[in-house]
Amino acid sequence: MQDENKKTKVVVTGGAGFIGCNMVDAFVDKGWEVHVVDNLVAGHRENIHPKAIFHEKDVRNLEDMHVILEGATYVFHLAALPRVQFSIEHPIQTNEVNVGGTLNILKAAHDAGVKKVVFSASSSAYGDQTIMPLREEMSANPKSPYGLHKYIGELYCRLWSEVYGLPTVSLRYFNVYGPKVNPNGAYALAFGLFLRLRKEGKPLTVTGDGMQTRDMTHVRDVIRANILAAESETVGKGEVINIGSGKNHTINHLAELMGGEIVHIAPRLEPHDTLADISLAKKLLGWEPKENFEEGIVELKKEFGLN
Repeated sequence: MQDENKKTKVVVTGGAGFIGCNMVDAFVDKGWEVHVVDNLVAGHRENIHPKAIFHEKDVRNLEDMHVILEGATYVFHLAALPRVQFSIEHPIQTNEVNVGGTLNILKAAHDAGVKKVVFSASSSAYGDQTIMPLREEMSANPKSPYGLHKYIGELYCRLWSEVYGLPTVSLRYFNVYGPKVNPNGAYALAFGLFLRLRKEGKPLTVTGDGMQTRDMTHVRDVIRANILAAESETVGKGEVINIGSGKNHTINHLAELMGGEIVHIAPRLEPHDTLADISLAKKLLGWEPKENFEEGIVELKKEFGLN
């Protein structure tokens, strides 16, 4: 009989990164026994909550994953090499981590009898679509190895649910921002870049005319979605669920909120717009975003010492 006083063990891969470390903090506050797996290639040791149990390991090592996942109730799989451009320049290395690492986590989770794996997927799987908002039943059309890797991860999760009976769910994040965002990191996107330029007293560089739009999602909303997905009895068959704000903002608007001088530079190859249809998240998880975008930017600027 399981000890009722024993804490729920959860494992967060990539838990030293921006999204992961915020997740770990929330899980520790929830009273879970949190294990962090990170090789510190993209994550930072100082991000790790002191009450979390840290394993400086690589998801490509299946034997290590078997040991760490033993006895875990939930696994939150975020570990990845996330830079789109980096994946284009290093397709073999990123595939080994993003696809091979995901497969290792699914294998180790199944062998350990884990109750559910929550996979951090990405809206980059959609690629460039002409119809908005983006709905989960649309055909994936990734435009980078990274987007393809995340889509393959979703397919692997569904397969492991169907073939091996491992409960999984994939959450497609849209442009996550919030506390501890890395101004030099892959997930920083325009947020981190603009914060760094403001801090350095330099003009904010906006690509093209700045009218491209992004669905920008606060990390606290992402964390709530992960907890709901893990604990929900209604998902676990490999479902893919959008996690976005359901609203989009122009890059010009984001730059204006950041403040300071703005300069426009040459456009780059990127989807012009992203906008999540979040009706499935509401239906399956009872989730909807709560954070206000403008207030979130004020919080970020305060964290970075900007007025």
